[in-house]
Amino acid sequence: MDKTDLQILQILQKKARIPNVEVARAIGMAPSAVLERIKKLEAAGVIQGYEVRLNPDMFKCAMVAFVHVMVSDPAGFTCTGRALAAIDQVQEVHYLTGEDCLMAKLRVADNKELETVLHSRINCLNTVVSTRTHIVLSTFKESAKIMLARTT
Repeated sequence: MDKTDLQILQILQKKARIPNVEVARAIGMAPSAVLERIKKLEAAGVIQGYEVRLNPDMFKCAMVAFVHVMVSDPAGFTCTGRALAAIDQVQEVHYLTGEDCLMAKLRVADNKELETVLHSRINCLNTVVSTRTHIVLSTFKESAKIMLARTT
């Protein structure tokens, strides 16, 4: 990956739907060359996909909770992690150091939906020993952007 690839990635992280012509204009290349580079970055797995960020309030899922999950067999965290990842309300699952083995980020409508997911989907997994839940009151930053090396 060279400086030009990094410039393209920085632009795409800001606005994934930007036309190739605009990217090309911003970095001083031909649109066809930009498209070729983007396709190579996709094929190499550097670009894994494109997502639309929706307003959670519009879909009645504004509540965010982080659930720390302790599993009975730390070696079996992979199966539990996959089971958590299969739950629709779960946006992220992470394997952690420390006492808790896994952490899941959930997005739900309200306390009732959170309680339902905890009791009927998470706590009923036979490998789950206990959970600790933290409800988010405010979010100051939420992003999937990766900090890239400066290109200038």
